[in-house]
Parts: sequence; C-alpha cells; structure tokens
Amino acid sequence: MKADDRNTLEQLWKTGERELEEAGCEEAKLDAWYLLEFVTHISRALYFCDKKKQVSFEEERCYLELIEKRKRHIPLQHLTKEREFMGLSFVVNQHVLIPRQDTEILVEEALSRLENGMEVLDMCTGSGCILVSLAHFRDLKKAVGVDISKEALVVAEENVRRNRVEAVLLESDLFEKVEEKFDMIVSNPPYIERKEIERLKPEVKEYEPRIALDGGEDGLDFYRILVDKSREYLKENGYLCLEIGYNQGEQVLKLLKEYGFFEIELIKDLAKLDRVCIGRWREMREVLD
Repeated sequence: MKADDRNTLEQLWKTGERELEEAGCEEAKLDAWYLLEFVTHISRALYFCDKKKQVSFEEERCYLELIEKRKRHIPLQHLTKEREFMGLSFVVNQHVLIPRQDTEILVEEALSRLENGMEVLDMCTGSGCILVSLAHFRDLKKAVGVDISKEALVVAEENVRRNRVEAVLLESDLFEKVEEKFDMIVSNPPYIERKEIERLKPEVKEYEPRIALDGGEDGLDFYRILVDKSREYLKENGYLCLEIGYNQGEQVLKLLKEYGFFEIELIKDLAKLDRVCIGRWREMREVLD
C-alpha cells in the first residue's frame, strides 16, 4: 500500500463515527473522536488546522481495532485506560466503576465541610477517585480507603501514586478491619436494585464489576450498614457523606434520622435529582422536644 492510500484524520474519524453509529453506540461521534485523539495524540485545535493530514498505517490499524472493541460496547474508558475526575487523571479497568460526573458532587460537598488536618475514611473506595480527590485538595492528617476487592485496591494504589497524594488502602469487608475514628466518612456504595441491573446499558452491566453495582433487593443494603456502623467510627460531630440513587433520597434521610444523625441534608445534582445525603453524628446530644 502506497503512502497516498493512507486515510486522513478526517476520513478516519468519519469511518469510526459511522461504524459506532451502526453498532448502536449512543455517543458515536464523540467516542470516535476520543479514540482518534488517544491514538494520534492530536488536539482538536490541531485537527481543525490540518484535518487532511494523513495518518500512519500503524495509527489506522490501532484506531480501527479500538473501534471494533467499542462496537462491542466495551466502555471507552476501558479502552483508553483513563478517566478524568475533578480535574485529575485516574487509571480505570474492569475491576472498578468508571468515575462519573455525578460523583463530583459528592466530592465537592465533602470538600466544603472538610478542613486541613482532618481524618477521612472512604468506604467502597474502588478506583480511589473520591479519596484521592479529597487528599489532593485538602491537607489531610489521614486518608484511608477501604474496599473488599483486592483488584480494585491495586487500581486505587496506582491512582494514589499517579496523583502524588498520601493515603492508606485497606482490604476489608466494610468496617471489619477498621480500627480508628474519623472526622468524615464518605462513600459511593453499590446502590442499584438487583432487578434493575439487567436493564442497565451493556457498557455497565457487562463490563463494570457487579459487586460495585448490586445494592440488594431494594438498593439500600449498604446504606443500612453504613448508617448504623459509621456511628462507631465517627468522631464527635463527624460527617457521613453518601452518594445515593436518584430515587433514594427520602429513604436514606429516614435512615439517618432513625439512627440519630443531625444536620441532615439532601443535595441534588445538576439534573435536579437527589444525589448526595449528608448527616452529622454526636454521641451525647440534646433531644429537642
């Protein structure tokens, strides 16, 4: 094949977009672009300055291989092995949930209550995106991430190193091996109702870890444990910050009230859906009539 037979950047992008559309990928044009950017290392600005530039045969081969994988609904982030979250770069793979923009709301709300020198526990840490973000934006005395999955903790450890923060990672079935108390416990636990998992899009139900999705029959299994047990591991006036499903706000609020939390807040996401629930814990507080 001669050099003149090589595809241009524009032609390759259009080919990728067309094939992803035919495969039913929702964000075909955008995904095709991200993969082109990943393979050729070109920015949008450079692309529009020189979109007739020919790509190498190796770049074309690599790009089309990735397009074939994306057509099978393998998540884009599993192909690029990377996801941006809170302006930071995170490694991701099939062992962890891909960080989502909605979870940035949990981090932002936690940061607004978090002061330098505090101690934080991230329960069900997964990729470590929450823990690492908190440790990056605050000078914490201690940052601890807990997960039951060894494979997830390997990913979290890499993200701790990548973002140059100080954190301790602990393999534990929830609080089983936790021994200290913290100023804040934060968590994005599994909260999908078991029957709903099969209705999720293929990228999620087939390629993300079910252990990180399944919240039990009603999606609330982990909240019941977290709200109950966190009281043993929170310092006086400590915060419990939870990401929740869009339809779980009232139920999680009720749990926090039943277990004696105060200053309880329900925060909505940009789509005006319930997304974060926060409460504070005090062992000896006055009961108001």
